[in-house]
Amino acid sequence: WKLVDLYPSSFGRLRVEKQTKDSVTFSWSFGRYQLRVWHSPFRLEILCEQEVMLNNQGTECTLNFILRATCCAPSGPSSIGADLCLHGFRHVYGLPQHADNLQLRDTRDGEPYRLYNLDVFAYPLYSRLGLYGSVPLMVAHKPDRTLGVFWLNASETFINIQYSDHQVTFVSVLRADPQTDVHWLSESGMIDCMVLLGPSPQQLFAQYAQLTGYQALPPLFALGYHQCRWNYIDEADVKSVDAGFDRHSIPYDVIWLDIEHTDGKRYFTWDPVHFPEPAKLQQHLEKKNRKLVIISDPHIKVDPSWSLYCEARDRGHFVKDREGQIFKGSCWPGESSYLDFSSSATRAWYSRCFGLDKYKGSTPSLFVWNDMNEPSVFSGPELTMPKDAVHCGDWEHRDLHNLYGFYQHMATVEGLITRSGGLERPFVLSRSFFAGSQRLGAVWTGDNVANWEYLKISVPMVLSLSLAGIAFCGADVGGFIQDPEPELLVRWYQAAALQPFFRGHSANVTNRREPWLFGDEVTAAIRTVIQQRYSLLPYWYTLFHQAHTSALPPLRLVLLNFPSFYVGGALLACPVTEPGIQEIKVLLPGSDEIWYDIHSALVYKGGRTLSLPVTLDTVSLDDNFTIPARWLGSLQISRKFPNCNLLSPQGTADGELYLDDGHSFRYRDRKAFCLRRFSMLSGRLLCRPASEEGTFDCNTVIQSVTILGVKSKPSAVIVHASGKEIWH
Repeated sequence: WKLVDLYPSSFGRLRVEKQTKDSVTFSWSFGRYQLRVWHSPFRLEILCEQEVMLNNQGTECTLNFILRATCCAPSGPSSIGADLCLHGFRHVYGLPQHADNLQLRDTRDGEPYRLYNLDVFAYPLYSRLGLYGSVPLMVAHKPDRTLGVFWLNASETFINIQYSDHQVTFVSVLRADPQTDVHWLSESGMIDCMVLLGPSPQQLFAQYAQLTGYQALPPLFALGYHQCRWNYIDEADVKSVDAGFDRHSIPYDVIWLDIEHTDGKRYFTWDPVHFPEPAKLQQHLEKKNRKLVIISDPHIKVDPSWSLYCEARDRGHFVKDREGQIFKGSCWPGESSYLDFSSSATRAWYSRCFGLDKYKGSTPSLFVWNDMNEPSVFSGPELTMPKDAVHCGDWEHRDLHNLYGFYQHMATVEGLITRSGGLERPFVLSRSFFAGSQRLGAVWTGDNVANWEYLKISVPMVLSLSLAGIAFCGADVGGFIQDPEPELLVRWYQAAALQPFFRGHSANVTNRREPWLFGDEVTAAIRTVIQQRYSLLPYWYTLFHQAHTSALPPLRLVLLNFPSFYVGGALLACPVTEPGIQEIKVLLPGSDEIWYDIHSALVYKGGRTLSLPVTLDTVSLDDNFTIPARWLGSLQISRKFPNCNLLSPQGTADGELYLDDGHSFRYRDRKAFCLRRFSMLSGRLLCRPASEEGTFDCNTVIQSVTILGVKSKPSAVIVHASGKEIWH
């Protein structure tokens, strides 16, 4: 972590505005912003144009944590906390991960929001309990300002929220402006709180990214469809599923293997009976430009006859208990020890384990899934590691619990990058995460259930992650646990195709769930939605370029219009999340905007609620963007883009297309990319470079151009290239 200047130099330097014996006032941005600090008792407030935006109600260091009997803090129980008041705000969001509403609820009627990474199987819905990951970022929003509070602490944390208008009282009626009171409480550490002033959502996202990192640009295949199951039985099973997608003309790019692919749950090994030739399996997939992902968890089977375990033990790479002995817990292999990823030496050693010379049977087309890395300890308190376990540097586990999975994710990513000599982009999915995980790869919402309520809750869960900077996220299609009915499965595919990470996954106790096993009608519906996803891959890839460079998330909120959300700036999505629905109502934003149905090209005026019959096509398009799309097919098909221009009432349209080789770091190291801007104005469609940087030669062609919203038939169409007329 590092401190950075979040404001451009044009805002002016921080200067002392006023000083007394009890306080000091700082100002910046030419006096627009002020910070007032009182030292006894300590108090601060932040103002914009003389109006208080945020102040604290007193900062405390209390002794009010109740420790479980299994833990013993050497310095005694302790905690840190702070009360903050957000003036003028009545809506706050963020604090993933919880299976709860998009807007955070007032906690006076129940438990506070908890940030404590845990393995929660079939997690309860509309709960404030902690799940697999934690991002201590809260975002407050009102029409003229977006404000963020980032509480940098990796220990167990509780957040209480009180809205001033939660209950109408005489005092609240007298109070003209709303306010939201927030109480932060962490078990250990120090107060390290950053306030992000925005004022726009885009500026806040950029400020947060400067602190914690920008979203990694994934390899293009990672934005396609992924097929996973716990577990595909053997190599023949994998090849059969792979052939099934071809036979049913359903595009996909990645097939996954869970823990049963290993030799006795020993990671970095292969079952010698069921996966005797893993390299040949990967080569079979790679001939079709498809990839294989395998699971790699943080627990290591205690086995003195296994060289990897002995190497980790002898080099001191395991977490220790409070007595100084190697900590042992139980997980999938049985008795296990846990790698201490807080140690840079351990991370470097683990990274080297992914080398092609060490990981026998691996090839460059093998990628990785980090699971159970909260960490999950079946024999531990709340199925996790005891808080008094000891890490490198004598840090107790309580101090860095929420960082454990983040550090494994980091080491795995570095391992794949090193494997390629620093040339190729990695793909690593992690179940556990923390602030900054976006710069490493993808996450998902964990062990969900095959019912309609879990489909519905997946939308706010993914949007909350996007709001907190983790753009590459999604929920398992169909639910990990139990068996979905056909209608639920189709609706889930429709919703998940509009989320960044798109994976079908199911547990070993469920029925097989490949898309063609539910009859011709369901197969056709799933085929259509996956093909639609592939047709929009150039658009998705461009959105991830924006996230990577400017921190704009691909999924964007339509506040006061939930469950609708934007995919980028051009697609309005409203997924169907209830059974038997024959019609949905969608509020089209913007009374001065025009909307087009993505399939029928029917035009609708914004600023009204539209009733639409429910079909497989439930996405509308914004009015003033250019959408790059690709004809249906898998990634091995050459790029041929139809270009769709959607005219605004003023007859204009605008959009971008980003291209690179889709897999390497050449876009970064050698500026090997192409960023083109498409603009429609006064009857002319222009395609020009959108950046002075970037040179990229490719076989991409624009195959056709569709312009919607033309009020009269053109008398002629003329095409110019390099200043010369080439078609009339």
